[in-house]
Amino acid sequence: MSLASALKGKGPSGFGYGSTTDEVSAGLDLKGKKYLVTGCNSGLGLETTRILIARGAQVLALARTADKAREAGTQAGGTVLPYACELSEPASVRAAVSAILADGHNIDAMILNAGIMALPQRTVQYGQELQFLTNHIGHFILSTGLLSRLTPTGRVVVLSSSAHQNAPRAGICFDDISLSKNYSAWGSYGQSKLANLLFARELARRLPPGQVANALHPGVISTNLGRHMGAFLNGAMSLLGGLFLKTIPQGTATQIWAATHPDTATLTGQYFADCNVAKSSAHGQNMDMAAKLWVRTEEIVAGL
Repeated sequence: MSLASALKGKGPSGFGYGSTTDEVSAGLDLKGKKYLVTGCNSGLGLETTRILIARGAQVLALARTADKAREAGTQAGGTVLPYACELSEPASVRAAVSAILADGHNIDAMILNAGIMALPQRTVQYGQELQFLTNHIGHFILSTGLLSRLTPTGRVVVLSSSAHQNAPRAGICFDDISLSKNYSAWGSYGQSKLANLLFARELARRLPPGQVANALHPGVISTNLGRHMGAFLNGAMSLLGGLFLKTIPQGTATQIWAATHPDTATLTGQYFADCNVAKSSAHGQNMDMAAKLWVRTEEIVAGL
């Protein structure tokens, strides 16, 4: 059996590496349900929006501008409820929260999909390293601000990554969370993805019974998320795509499975990969670190 064939096997859920969004959502009727999707206008977010619309759901589509969110609906084959939400701008995130609250939507799942990856140069905004600000803090402000609108059986699905294992040796660098002393593109990205995972774990602990929160690794997919990786790495990924890279529908399958499938309705505080429960790094299982990160994030947010 080839490596590619082995990777595409099924797990205990009945799905696996090669499963697609259409397959994991087959037979589901999502009419009457509302799903929030960040980064709705490209890559995994656009495919997520497409399949949710196809299954009958309404999508609260969040992109950097409302026009981009609205256009995502057109590309996805339907219409969406568009909202502007620039995750690196706290005022924009809070405005999105206020608008969604004012519109009175009940949310069946939040799919925190958007992110940036592997910035070659350390970039600081509002005193925070930009990947940590965008991937973690922006989503923290958004999702905690909307918890009151989560349905009694609502779900929060957070895109982490196996790259959380590339976080600095300390995990979350609480003594230098903006990485002013030891910045690297992948170390910083890893810290932000570890923060996503720990946020989901701690949120799961805090949610009332019936509501769930989980994090996931979508797989390695060639999308515009990797636009900062450089020509060599992007070229290598393209050459290896047939062997190792997931397609976008395969990469999106795990978040659709987590957000919509009946089998995941009661799973909480988990880390998923390839539409199955997976094992994270030791740091990713550290609930003391998760609790400390929550408190530190609240302190940061209060100052923004």
